[in-house]
Amino acid sequence: MRQQKLQSRSLFGMLITLGVVYGDIGTSPLYVMNAIINDAGRLKSATPDYVIGCVSLIFWTLMLITTIKYVLIALRADNHHEGGIFALYALVRQRAKWLIFVALIGGAALLADGTLTPAVTVTSAVEGLRGLPGTASFSQHPLLVPLTVTVILLALFMIQGLGTALIGRSFGPLMLLWFTAIGVIGLANIGTAPVILKAFSPIYALKVLVSPTNKMGIFILGSVFLATTGAEALYSDMGHVGKANIDATWPFVYGMLILNYLGQGAWIIQHYQQAGYRNAVNLNPFYEMIPANLRVAAIILATLAAIIASQALITGSYTLVDEAIGLKFLPRMIIKHPSQIRSQIYIGAINWLLCGVTLAIVWLFQTSAHMEAAYGLAITITMLMTTILLTQFVQLRGHRYAALGLLAGFGSLETVFLVASLTKFIHGGYLTLGLTLLIFAIMVIWYFGNKRRLCYNRDQEQVSLLDYRQQLTQLSHDDRLPLFATNLVYLAKVDANYHVKRAIPYSILDKRPKRARVYWFITINETNQPYDCNYTVDMLGTRNIVEVQLNLGFKKSQHVTIYLREIVTHLIANHIIDPQHPHYGTQTNRNVGDFKFVVQNQQIMDLSSYPTMRQLDRILIGGRVLLQNITPSSASWYGLEFSDVLEETIPLFTNPATDATLTNRAVRHQMQPPK
Repeated sequence: MRQQKLQSRSLFGMLITLGVVYGDIGTSPLYVMNAIINDAGRLKSATPDYVIGCVSLIFWTLMLITTIKYVLIALRADNHHEGGIFALYALVRQRAKWLIFVALIGGAALLADGTLTPAVTVTSAVEGLRGLPGTASFSQHPLLVPLTVTVILLALFMIQGLGTALIGRSFGPLMLLWFTAIGVIGLANIGTAPVILKAFSPIYALKVLVSPTNKMGIFILGSVFLATTGAEALYSDMGHVGKANIDATWPFVYGMLILNYLGQGAWIIQHYQQAGYRNAVNLNPFYEMIPANLRVAAIILATLAAIIASQALITGSYTLVDEAIGLKFLPRMIIKHPSQIRSQIYIGAINWLLCGVTLAIVWLFQTSAHMEAAYGLAITITMLMTTILLTQFVQLRGHRYAALGLLAGFGSLETVFLVASLTKFIHGGYLTLGLTLLIFAIMVIWYFGNKRRLCYNRDQEQVSLLDYRQQLTQLSHDDRLPLFATNLVYLAKVDANYHVKRAIPYSILDKRPKRARVYWFITINETNQPYDCNYTVDMLGTRNIVEVQLNLGFKKSQHVTIYLREIVTHLIANHIIDPQHPHYGTQTNRNVGDFKFVVQNQQIMDLSSYPTMRQLDRILIGGRVLLQNITPSSASWYGLEFSDVLEETIPLFTNPATDATLTNRAVRHQMQPPK
């Protein structure tokens, strides 16, 4: 109910949107103009023409990419109110097989570049302490800044597992205060140099790209791009707050951001020739334009905003990984729901991996200036991939020429930004690109390793359940054998022709016959819709063999115990299966017996024994099994930690390996004893 309220436009929903969606893009004024000054060299080189042109570039970048592409176009490409690159891919994946690589590259880059967001935002906020009375030690001892940032970020990551619903309710009011404050401060400074208002003209944006005052040339767009890095997160968070609330709040956020950038530009124009600032190092115009008596309050507010931005990034990473797991791009991980809010999840493995990488970045770069030099490279790749998928979506809706225009316009623009950001590679961008390649490789191995495994196994493993109905029914009623379980549950893929892996009937009938009152074969299907939750039942013409197709959206929990007891109760109530009436138990009138779950884990054999297998297939299949062995078991994924579970190990391939070089040298028969 609460989620439905957030999907419709309301003051409450708009307030929550400010706290959830805009943390990343809302804290960009902390470091964007600082990066632009560093591109110029020293403040004395930031001439009025240079500053006006750069602010104009920021204004039109936010207008074209964030406002037009994401707010006006991408938010309309929702997958049942869900957004983001994986949700978008789920809508268009049937159009072409190669689109999977677009989604994998974009998702990997988004996860990788996000590791810099908490580091750069919190570091930029804490660096405001430099120069304040009583805080000279932050300038004298440079390690104090990364140490303070480490304490803040470590505390933030540690509270994730407890749930952040209570903290989350305060995010909206704090971000409302933040945006109002930066807008008012910017407006107060515009009057000192009204010439900055020329930045609204795109002519100045184009001029600065070829101006001799711009030493970076087109590569200055790498710093300008930092102003819109949160646009992809804006699209991804649509499912949490609804596009109506984003539509309603973005004009306010955009206005406050532009006022602040104009104010910073005006301050630079007013002070760039003053003796005390001309050769200043580590000067951040965001803090410098704030009156001295308000600077401490501004630093506190900026730190809180940076923490909110980091929190949004962390929870956004959980959501992205959860969607990737649902689409079978990543191995299964333990997902917890620390609150009653459906969309709030916690993935411990991702939390601490993200924590370790982020803290490593803090200590590797130590200053926000160094982080800014590396920030934003990978996210340009994500934006370009989103444009390709958006083009497919628009074409799917029957607007072919609009799709071509979208690809030509935004594809060209983002390619320019990508080229301009390549200078970041040697300044630290190699780190995020390396993480991108690593995450991409894991996704490729997991997804395509499974595809190749199924390709090699399909013909040898599949048998029909229909061929075993009589044996299973006889076994169920065979009183000569002890009862193994009342309900024996196999989590197995059963296709439309009732085909299952041979290992399943082998497990029941051959190893040691497992007698049960009811045999359950449950197939879990992930659907394109985020919150699908329905099932079908096929009794195979019996009363004790149940084939269940459980259809779950890619954002629904796959804890099978949540659904199974309800299915059993329904079948008993409708006299489809017999009541089970356990003889013992703490509950009276109970008509559902015990459950035993069988989970089969495949292990790899010596792939070198299969000489006809391609080398690439060996790498993919071997890599997937390796990932499977170091990630949580199927029992944990299906929520069976407290259930009666039997884990069986089966070989990856059922057809035995052979060696053609084996020869028979001799066969000796035992000699008969003499008479």
